[in-house]
Amino acid sequence: MSAIKKFVSDTMIYGLSTILSRMLGFLMTPFFTWQFVKSVYGIFTSLFAYASMLNAVLAFGMETTFFRYLQKVEGDKSRVFDSSFFITLITTAIFLLTVFTFTGPIALWLSEGVNTPDYILYVKLFAIIISADAIAVVPFAKLRAEGRPIRYGAVKLINIFVFIAGNLFLLSWLPELNKSSEFWREISAGWFREGWLGNVFIANVIASIATLLLLTPQIIGFRFRVDSKLMRNMIAYSFPILIANISFIINEHLDKMMIPRLIPGVQGEEDNGVYGAVAKIAVFLNLFVTAFRLGAEPFFFSYSKNENARKTYAMIMEYFVIAMVIVMIGLCANLDWLKHFINENYWSGLVIVPILLFNYVLLGVYMNLSVWYKLSDQTRYGLYISGIGAIITIVLNFSLIPHFSYVGAALSTTVTYIVMVVLSYTWGQQNYTIPYNNRKIIAYLLSGLAVSWLAYYGNFWVGNLVLIAFLAGVAYLEKDSVLKILRRGK
Repeated sequence: MSAIKKFVSDTMIYGLSTILSRMLGFLMTPFFTWQFVKSVYGIFTSLFAYASMLNAVLAFGMETTFFRYLQKVEGDKSRVFDSSFFITLITTAIFLLTVFTFTGPIALWLSEGVNTPDYILYVKLFAIIISADAIAVVPFAKLRAEGRPIRYGAVKLINIFVFIAGNLFLLSWLPELNKSSEFWREISAGWFREGWLGNVFIANVIASIATLLLLTPQIIGFRFRVDSKLMRNMIAYSFPILIANISFIINEHLDKMMIPRLIPGVQGEEDNGVYGAVAKIAVFLNLFVTAFRLGAEPFFFSYSKNENARKTYAMIMEYFVIAMVIVMIGLCANLDWLKHFINENYWSGLVIVPILLFNYVLLGVYMNLSVWYKLSDQTRYGLYISGIGAIITIVLNFSLIPHFSYVGAALSTTVTYIVMVVLSYTWGQQNYTIPYNNRKIIAYLLSGLAVSWLAYYGNFWVGNLVLIAFLAGVAYLEKDSVLKILRRGK
């Protein structure tokens, strides 16, 4: 099997599980938007944005570091898992101790003095969720390194099934059971609150703990042994990745933290709720970006010593962009029915969906480009690029959000990702040259963006006719290259 076909097959398996789990999670969006008013859904959006930031901190860049050192360490490679997992345990323990010590002040700051007792419970629940998810990072990476995508996907799917079942039980079924059963009223007495946002977080706690239990076979191989030299090298490699990940989260989620603070009162919470809800539609494209990353990262590292590696990376970039552009156009063409996945009270934000989709395409391009500094052990460049991106995000958010709300937030991300792509490409070609077909890639990006807007402003039929025409054009232009790849695969 050719390298490209192996890469595609792994990515398809990871992608299928990722898409299924995220799709199932997305199906909860209409449920949540009917359960909660916009201001409450805004709190939901904001708290999960903070959780994303903290997840990046606790993971400490160990996922990428784990894959890199499996290729570098000779002999007993189990030392890589032991060291990676030990570092994650230490950061998680420090985090839990800090949060439970300062729960009150954290809750007061988040709530701005409104409903602080609820926020105290939210903080404690999120501390457990974030810690469990952080501990799972390296065991999940171990599954990927062992080439077990089916097991990986099964655990991911079980996680989302437990999360969905927990939410349905706490938000829908238990209130009905309490009306008809003394047994359930006694069980839920003293802790259950009907229609409470915290029920979502309780369901998440249960799902995260269930995931850790399912990863027990990977975890039980861990041994408390400290290879101080290896750990120092791994921390030195991962620290720039950690800072880069934090900067990346700032680029991706800071706007959801800032909208409630830059737009005062209930309006800010409602706008954040609208932003979070319509972003769930755009997340369809992010599924493919995530699936690509899951398949690409171990492949790029394992294939790096092949003499054709750089040409292969360039080819992957081309077809990745084509695939993302097609999905972007397809989503824009079908917004007429996709919008019904969220409550109509949130439809005012649909105008930013094409912008959000293009942002995810740019993010995917950046992730693809980032291979150069990971393979050349120059991870500091990831820090520089995402750090510059974070500064641009902060400046633009402060400038645009007070005037344009979530539209300003979406445009801020577009500018940030364009700058990051340009910087990564420029520095990458200076340090680790990959022969990308720039004209072709840029042509697909610009034409895809233009066609997406055309599809968005047309109705369902016009949009899908535009999509079909674009697909026909791609098939005609790429037929020779695709046939060549298929012949090589044979």
